[in-house]
Amino acid sequence: MKEKKLSLTTWIIIATIAGIVFGSVVGPWASNLKFIGTIFIRLIQMSVVCLVMTSVAAAIGGIEGKGAGKMGFVTFVCIIVFTLISAGLGMALGLIVQPGLGVTIGTEASEAGVVTTSITDTLVSFVPTNVFGSMANGDMVPCILFSIFFGVCAGSYGRTSGNDIVLDLIKAVNGVVINIIKAVMNLAPIGVFCLLADVAGGTGFSVIFPMFKFLGCLLIGDVIQFLLYGPFTCAFCGVNVAKMPKKYSKMSMMAITTTSSAICLPTKMEDMVTKFGVDRKVSDFVGPITMSMNSCGAVQCYVLAILFMSQATGMTLTPSQFALTILLSCLMCMGTIVVPGGMVVTYTFFAATLGLPTEAVAILIGIDWFSGMFRTLMNVDVDVMVGMIVSKVCGVLDKDVYNEVKTVSYENR
Repeated sequence: MKEKKLSLTTWIIIATIAGIVFGSVVGPWASNLKFIGTIFIRLIQMSVVCLVMTSVAAAIGGIEGKGAGKMGFVTFVCIIVFTLISAGLGMALGLIVQPGLGVTIGTEASEAGVVTTSITDTLVSFVPTNVFGSMANGDMVPCILFSIFFGVCAGSYGRTSGNDIVLDLIKAVNGVVINIIKAVMNLAPIGVFCLLADVAGGTGFSVIFPMFKFLGCLLIGDVIQFLLYGPFTCAFCGVNVAKMPKKYSKMSMMAITTTSSAICLPTKMEDMVTKFGVDRKVSDFVGPITMSMNSCGAVQCYVLAILFMSQATGMTLTPSQFALTILLSCLMCMGTIVVPGGMVVTYTFFAATLGLPTEAVAILIGIDWFSGMFRTLMNVDVDVMVGMIVSKVCGVLDKDVYNEVKTVSYENR
């Protein structure tokens, strides 16, 4: 009888538990392992920009104009609707629970820097002046914008000239990048163990306890969003909602342990096709775009963070500031830094824009890894629902794959 091997998801779960236990036992010494986890993160990051750009360009280039327009329209409608609902939910939870009340701000918080960036500057930054500079800096939205234009023009060139060499090259590069990331993912249990050991050994519960209300709001918000979006998506697509939770296990574990939507992107795109029945072209188009723009977990966290900072410092927001909170949170979702630690800049941006004391930012930074688990979990899982809705509207959702009647390979779709 052939011995059954443990799946990658199982190894990640084992590494998660082992990392927390090990870090808690050995204490600060566990920080010596952080460099190994950092290497794992960087191995993923080095291919993400190439994966995003080739996936979007190939997906756009291989679709006729009307098909691309329909796919894009449905995608952005879903992004706007889900984001606004999540922002409103964050606002309601923040006002009801009031996570910032009773929090004492230490004097060390005054060292937090101030980022002075206007809304117009943020919008302008979405359009690249040098796409290679955007690639080098990991600015996803400018890269995606360029890839959309490149894909449209590459597809048009292929159809008018009869020469598909450009699109074929893009698809070939995309396949190579996917193989690189798959190889790196075999190291995920080691990377996860080292990252969590460092967090458990270096971040004491003294930092977490005052923030339980904030983290609790994120958890409650995630549960409510799942209960809203999951049944709606399954009803719209005509599939059984009871099958959905199990399908999320692998990508959800990746989201919780890495706290990075970018690192989860390859797993998300593959599972969309092989577990949820999303068409490969839809996955290649929706996956990268939703990674940067459909951040339901992030927008909820942004709103809660703004309310936390105002409540912790005793400042009362005006109705116009509440409206600005929603607007800024939704806008920043289109420029979210999708790697661990990027929220430091975002929190400081909010404080500077709304005139809130930056002292509160330091506390949010202290538990950002934990809040990142809830943010990324919601971001990644809702992205899949968007892919399902787009596939359904475009008439390419494979219910047999979702219902596990048949199996498919991501590479051959």
